[in-house]
Amino acid sequence: MSKTISLKALEVFEELSRAGSMQTAARNLGLSAPAASQQLKNLETALGQTLIDHDRRPLTLSRGGQAYLVHVRAALTHLRQGAAELSLIDLQSVQSLKISIIDDFDSDVTPRLTAALASVLSPAQLSLMTAPSHRILQALTERQSDLGVAARPPSPDTTLSEEPVLRDPFVLAVPRGHLPGPPDSLDALIRLPFLRYEASQLMARQIAAQLSRLRLEPQGRMELDSNQAIFGLIASGAGWAITTPLGYLRARQFHEAVDLHPLPFADFSRTVSLFHRADWMPRIASGIADSLRGILRAQVVEPILATTPWLDGSLAILPD
Repeated sequence: MSKTISLKALEVFEELSRAGSMQTAARNLGLSAPAASQQLKNLETALGQTLIDHDRRPLTLSRGGQAYLVHVRAALTHLRQGAAELSLIDLQSVQSLKISIIDDFDSDVTPRLTAALASVLSPAQLSLMTAPSHRILQALTERQSDLGVAARPPSPDTTLSEEPVLRDPFVLAVPRGHLPGPPDSLDALIRLPFLRYEASQLMARQIAAQLSRLRLEPQGRMELDSNQAIFGLIASGAGWAITTPLGYLRARQFHEAVDLHPLPFADFSRTVSLFHRADWMPRIASGIADSLRGILRAQVVEPILATTPWLDGSLAILPD
């Protein structure tokens, strides 16, 4: 492998494949456009292949670029997760760890975070629970957990310290093909009932508060506490919902029957954070938060942006 292939060049190529614009890719990576262009040129020279169709706008990958991108993404994912896991070294001083994780992370994030923690801690030292956000926050205040990964509540407990890790924007989820494109208003969905998340969930309360502020009253009284059930109904054509990319990612088996669209009103989002009591070890909490950010980037943000690039900038690792 040529010594002229740099990690930065691979990052530029990966970001360009998503952004479709050298200026946007450069800005996202904190580079100038000329510097990013030079990185791509160096990479193409080293490989002896053209990776981008430079005559088209937006920029698109050549056939060789599409094939190479698969390997670049896999390599960068391993490197990012490895770097994130290094931040867990301080855990070796912990006698035990009780952590609660939002159930939205069950399929993609929790297994990888658990594996990273288990590489440092013995099974006897690690206790993990998955639950809705409101139960996680309660477990923290009642000292049943040391750390909790949950959505930020409207009125955070001031006795808890917070490390934001992900901005998860709200979107429309509708049956595949029901709309020709992003709607101008909710009136476009008037023929379908609105499916609501069960009222005790923080996400349901945030959605209800936003609709109330905008004086919107979509019709539909069904409430469900199961994300899978909501997406199953949407996939069958029985309704629509306001949800988030995390909710969509969890319902992977329904992706072929569900469309995501931007909201036809003011954007809003939820913040997922790592919480801990102020008297717990802040350095170790920060290390776990860093590891979690690396996993979220590889397992949530990048896969979703690859299929729904219009979420770029709103779905993001925090802090920006």
